[in-house]
Amino acid sequence: MTHVLVVKTSSMGDIIHALPAVTDARRLLPGITFDWVVEEAFEDIPASHPAVNEVIPVAIRRWRRNVKAALSGGEFSQFKAALRRNPYDLVIDAQGLMKSALITRLVDAKSVGLDWQSAREPLSSLFYQQKVKASRNQHAVEKIRQLFAEALAYEVPQQLGSYGIHPDARSLGEGLDKYCHTKQILFNHGTAWESKQWPVAYWQQLAQQVIEGGYRVLLPWGDEIEKQRAELIGEGQPAAIVLPSLKIRELMGILASVEGVVTGDTGLGHLAVACGVPTVAVHGPTDPGLSGSYGDSQRSIVSDHLSCIPCMKRTCKFVRKSETNAIHPPCFAPLTPASVWSELTAMMRPAVSPDQSG
Repeated sequence: MTHVLVVKTSSMGDIIHALPAVTDARRLLPGITFDWVVEEAFEDIPASHPAVNEVIPVAIRRWRRNVKAALSGGEFSQFKAALRRNPYDLVIDAQGLMKSALITRLVDAKSVGLDWQSAREPLSSLFYQQKVKASRNQHAVEKIRQLFAEALAYEVPQQLGSYGIHPDARSLGEGLDKYCHTKQILFNHGTAWESKQWPVAYWQQLAQQVIEGGYRVLLPWGDEIEKQRAELIGEGQPAAIVLPSLKIRELMGILASVEGVVTGDTGLGHLAVACGVPTVAVHGPTDPGLSGSYGDSQRSIVSDHLSCIPCMKRTCKFVRKSETNAIHPPCFAPLTPASVWSELTAMMRPAVSPDQSG
């Protein structure tokens, strides 16, 4: 039996992109098992995959704020002990950053990662015993699938990758089951980049259309700014529900109960696709072909009316116009609520069998 340690610490979307590679390995190498090093906030994601035995949480984001406390308080020593508790045949760095490469050096096992031309931070490749070359022009999911295939000596399957996770709404605890109803659409409106935020006016118009279509709208949030945006989107709409603060496993349970998701280019959108929910992702400054949502249950829509698309910038170079009805960032202007809703309803509509079509 082969026991592999995966290092993929953050962020949410990046972690989700690594799941299909684990599914591939499990299908092709019966008996293989994985442990996974991940940021403490995201433990629930790898833990939901049946091939992952143990999740080893790390707190690099928190430790950076107070390095002295992390070292003197014993947390880092406990983390190193957890890495060495189990023997590994292989450690795969699926992140390609210096922070993840350094973690591989704490493990007594052969290390594998992307080479100088392929890694996001080329210096990380100096820490691996086996280096894998992968094209930068392929989707992140396929890049990681190739990394695992070469590390574990099998051919990358031709079919689309499978995330391998199956959330169940019945797992939600008392108090949250009230958010599990039929005919619900979840709006994932929060993004880390200002430039990736679909305009609030569009979210409000879409909420009205969805509710007129007989659905409830669920509005999650991750911080106070996102909570205020959720309240603004749902203002005046009794069928628009601002959710309470939720853990990832609770969000997964709610995702298992909704009929569709509209999302920006952000982690929760990737989670919805991984959970098999019909999802429409609106893209402004980013390229869905490299790191967008991936799978049969998603559609990524992007406009091309501006020469700067995709700019891959956190802030938009265009100054916000003073008119209240102006769409900003302007790359989203053609991606109207009506077009998004049409795309999602087409995905949610059950296929008609030949004997029913006539």
